[in-house]
Parts: sequence; structure tokens; C-alpha cells
Amino acid sequence: MTDTFKIALVQTCAGADMHGTLDRAEEMARNAVSEGADMLQFAEFFSCYHVDDEGIHTGPLPEESHPAVTKFSRLAAELGVWIDLGSITVPAPDGRAYNRQYVIDNNGVVQATYEKIHLFDVNLADDDRYRESASLCPGERAVIADTPWGKLGLTICYDVRFPHLYRDLAKAGADFLTVPAAFTHRTGQDHWHVLLRARAIETGCFVFATCQSGKHGKARTYGHSLVVNPWGEIIAEGPEDEEAIVIAEIDPREVATARERIPALKHDRLYAVPAIASADAAQ
Repeated sequence: MTDTFKIALVQTCAGADMHGTLDRAEEMARNAVSEGADMLQFAEFFSCYHVDDEGIHTGPLPEESHPAVTKFSRLAAELGVWIDLGSITVPAPDGRAYNRQYVIDNNGVVQATYEKIHLFDVNLADDDRYRESASLCPGERAVIADTPWGKLGLTICYDVRFPHLYRDLAKAGADFLTVPAAFTHRTGQDHWHVLLRARAIETGCFVFATCQSGKHGKARTYGHSLVVNPWGEIIAEGPEDEEAIVIAEIDPREVATARERIPALKHDRLYAVPAIASADAAQ
């Protein structure tokens, strides 16, 4: 683990035009590096995101030909920075797609990938429903990536509602947690800040959470990209509706300090679990 570094959350508003969206993301990435960023993080579905009556459109393409992987691998090597692509979609064997995150090192080499485990199948209102499982296939493994500054635990958006995943990542050595997102504006107003601060406090990790902003067809995302320190304090935040670059200086030593103060990761105890009620009994 080395000294401090600067993380830049590149908060964009993706549309249906993948190439135009990626060109804008590249321009913002270059601006972030000119401001001193050592690592960049994009949002979930940052290369293509559009929602209409037919569902969620994310432009899945094979990894070897996906323009986001090619473009930002080259950019990472050119600028000498690490890049967390947030997520793009790539075809899965069953005809759906994986929602996959990429961590690219400063030589342009993909060091880790993670496929979103928990899918957003919810009914926010009669006119506001999401069925990610209709087009996306869930991942099956948790992932940690090694970086020059410490270990990076990978998660995506809706994963944030499942705290056991984050505890497992922290116990496996994660110092930082990624939560790139396309959080809906409706849920973001009530849950975004609370959930991200809770995950940081529970694990004693930094949380890097880039969220898309603006409108994407029928969908509106929440913005407010956040960097949260291991004590649960928000140290950088983006706007609600605009694209933005959010930069924070990270001192990895704060992880050990927080965990020494409250060593909750060492205090787990075995306990009897209540019987899980069946769906019939619940009714």
C-alpha cells in the first residue's frame, strides 16, 4: 500500500448513442487527469443507457469488440492512470447480458472484472417498474482487485442493498469499495446517501460511488456521486442533474485507523437463525 492518491468520479449522462456517449466520457476523463487524478471511476452502464416501454437498453457487445474496453484501455496507458469502467454489458450464454465492471491498470491491462450479482427487479409505482433480469444475467462471484494503493472490492448499484457482500469483501481484505450506479432518482432521494454511508461504516472502507445523472428516455438517474471515508463521512459529492467530475484525495491509512477504533469486523459471533417463513405462511 502506498501513500495518498486522487480518485475522480466521472459523473456522466449516458444515452442511446454509444459512440457519442463514449467520446464525451473520454473528454471528461482527460479533464480529470489534468486535475491530478490517479484513478478514474465511471458509472454503471456509462457507455449506453436508455429506458423505454420495451425495457432497459444498454448496448451489449462482445468484450473483444466493445468500444468502451478498447478506448479506455488505450486511454489508461496513454495517461498512466487506473480506470474503473463502472459497468458495460456483454453477451451472456443464455441470450441475456452480463452487467460487467472492468478495472484497468495504468498500462492499459484489465486487472479484474466483476459481474453484478443482484438484479434490480422492483415495482416503485404502477408506472415505474424495472426488470433487469429480463435482459441481464446475474453474476456468481465476489471480486477484489489489487491496486498500488490497496485492495478494491467490486460491486455495482443494487448490490448496495445487500450488506453481507460488503462485509465479505472487507473481511477478504478490501480497503476500498466500488459502487458505480444508475440509481433511480426516486430511490436515490431516500436511500442513496444512507446506504453508501452505512456500507462504509460497517466495513471501515472507503466507498467510491459514481452515479449517472439526468434523463435517459423514461428513466431519470440521481447523480450525487459520492466518496465516503471509512468513518462514514462524505468527503466529495457531485450535483444532482448535471455531468461533473468529482475528485477526492484518499489516504489509505484511514482504513486501519477506523478499524482500530471500532473493530467490528473481528466481532462476529455465531448465532441461531430463525426459521425462514414460507411464502404461503407469510400470506
